[in-house]
Amino acid sequence: MLSTSGLMLSRIYAGVLMPQLAVGAAVGVVGVSLAASRLPAWSAAPLSVICLVGYTAGAVKLAADSGDVPGDVAALSRDALHNGIPRLLTAMIPIEPQPDTVVVPVLAIWIAGLAAAELAIRGRLMLVSYAPLIALLGGCLYVVGPNAGPDALLAGLYAGCAALGLAASTGTGETAQPGLARKERSGLRLRIAVGTAAGLAMILAAGAVLAPMVAARIAADPTDPRQYVTPPQLDSLDESPLARLSGWALDPDQHLFDARLSGGDRRLRLAVLSDYDGVTWRVSGNYRTAGRILSVPEPDGRAGGGAQRTVEQKITIDQLDGRLLPAATMPERIDGVRVAYDPDIATIALPDGLRPGLTYTVLSRPPTIEVNLLPTAGTPQDSATIRRFARLPGEVPADIERLANQIAEQAESPYLRALAIERFISEHYQLVADAPSGHAYPNLDFFLFAARNTGGQKGTSEQFAAAFAVLSRALGMPTRLAVGFEVSADQPAVRGANALAWPEVLFDGVGWVAFNPLPEPNSKPKPVEEDFVPKPDPPPPSPSTASTPPPSSAPPSVPAQGPAGASAGAGGSGIPPSVVAGGIVLVCLVGTYAGLLLALRARRRRRLWAGAPNARVVGAWDEVHDALRLAGRPPPASLSATEVSAHAATATGGPAHVLRPAVACVAPQVIADLADLVNLVVFGRASLTEAQADQAVAVATSYVAVLRARRPRWRRMLWAADPRPLWWTGPRRRRPATRATV
Repeated sequence: MLSTSGLMLSRIYAGVLMPQLAVGAAVGVVGVSLAASRLPAWSAAPLSVICLVGYTAGAVKLAADSGDVPGDVAALSRDALHNGIPRLLTAMIPIEPQPDTVVVPVLAIWIAGLAAAELAIRGRLMLVSYAPLIALLGGCLYVVGPNAGPDALLAGLYAGCAALGLAASTGTGETAQPGLARKERSGLRLRIAVGTAAGLAMILAAGAVLAPMVAARIAADPTDPRQYVTPPQLDSLDESPLARLSGWALDPDQHLFDARLSGGDRRLRLAVLSDYDGVTWRVSGNYRTAGRILSVPEPDGRAGGGAQRTVEQKITIDQLDGRLLPAATMPERIDGVRVAYDPDIATIALPDGLRPGLTYTVLSRPPTIEVNLLPTAGTPQDSATIRRFARLPGEVPADIERLANQIAEQAESPYLRALAIERFISEHYQLVADAPSGHAYPNLDFFLFAARNTGGQKGTSEQFAAAFAVLSRALGMPTRLAVGFEVSADQPAVRGANALAWPEVLFDGVGWVAFNPLPEPNSKPKPVEEDFVPKPDPPPPSPSTASTPPPSSAPPSVPAQGPAGASAGAGGSGIPPSVVAGGIVLVCLVGTYAGLLLALRARRRRRLWAGAPNARVVGAWDEVHDALRLAGRPPPASLSATEVSAHAATATGGPAHVLRPAVACVAPQVIADLADLVNLVVFGRASLTEAQADQAVAVATSYVAVLRARRPRWRRMLWAADPRPLWWTGPRRRRPATRATV
């Protein structure tokens, strides 16, 4: 029964070492207990513990030699005892037998065997001795979880061994008590029969109650204890390695590592990023402790849509830091280092971190893409794939969606759409090494659409790959990013200039296909404006248009005729011509001035109460600027919005003149809040709410009222009649930088 429990657990292990160690522990503990059965009872446990120490040391030595784990037996044993359980539960299935993955099962088998043997041999309590054995079996099955199917052969063997043990230990009441009289023996038999019947009835009742629940769980998957243990995690440096590309591009001669490859694939993968929140692409890996065997090749030699080829790599780390290990696609075996591996994205991590001089070898089998299937291949449409690989969070910039739809207009299949995106990006944008890092929506919007003379339409492979991925996802295609290195065929040294990112699209029946949106060397990019012009948003309806009354059906009124002498007087004998001309000029001037004042009021109304919330916030800020200029305190053009708010707070200082009761003092923090809203609109490209716009308008109107009330009387009288703001341009707002503020 001990051996059967060990074999149950060994189904999630690779190779034959774990079954051998489990059977050896079962045989060893039972043999020691049998040998010590004639010794004093107190000596059995110490003797068994001594044998356990020796057997455990031998198991550690065998596992270390098998897994090529360096270190002496004592140090490996201490580490295995300290970290055995978490490493067993975070190890990748199938588990490679190593010191920290075999010590815990060996100890469990030995301890359960010692307890069962002592109860059965010395105590002659065979049924009670099954308790530690059943607990061991339950623990083994719990660790296995859903990672192995049912095994009827081992289950039958376990039940047969249990029945055989009970049959071998059966005795009678007469042999147990030979000195009893016949009447007493009859009473004993009766009590045994009644007890047996009562026990059987309890078992049947429990079976009737528990059988439906057990039957309902037969088809369900067992609970996996690994979900309760956190596997090795990446730090912030490796969580988003896409952001490291700009640093490597600025230091192209930095020696990261040496790589010697045998095989046609010259590209090494460092990380795969599939999670995007609108600001950052992140690694979504679930890394599990692994041995040397990382993946098992398909029986027919196919994985991901094509026949496999072998790529051997020998890599020596120099200045590359972090925890991620570069390797060719689909690593199958790794030697020289103990790693964690995520089979879903086929990338490797080193829990202890990289160090200079670290050398390891990798055997990979990258799949060969079936190119003939691509033109007609579709993309997966199941909800899980769409949610993970094709979803774009938040509000996607409208120009990005328009560009994606325009590029895909003439493409008839997903593959042709991906090719069209790849061609558009490679033909219209320039690859530079000194572009700032960033791949949030504002960064990509600036990269795709800003004028080239302002820094737009140029970037590193970070922006090229991220722009492809966002445009592809905007069309509903499952897309992810990969970060890695291009290894030269004649130069093993891999430097910062060799780092790059590339997008991958998932196709049905083919797998993940890599695309290269980078431009050809020495090519001249086409201006984006020649092939794509962003459509402006429709202007909001004018309030004056909405309030214009419908034309009346009544006939127009005819002006009344004046006295006959009026027209005659104008002809010569009445008012002098100079007075008439002066009156006409005066009327024109007054009319023009009144028109300017009406235009000023209309512009103020459009700024503060018409349009979208973003436009209203900017209009409120323009009103504050105009008020400062009318007050004779114009802010310098070089000040930022935050600095202008500080300047505006000082402009209301000084002794206050007579204030209207409705005018209250505006705190400096309120003006600073208005500046923050303006920064969100201009630099953060945020979409504000109506409540925020109302708040900005209230702050601006209150501030203008306070500022006007603190001017001299004659300045206050001329304030509302000053038409100069109509000729003033709005405050100069600088273009947002390409680096996202997160």
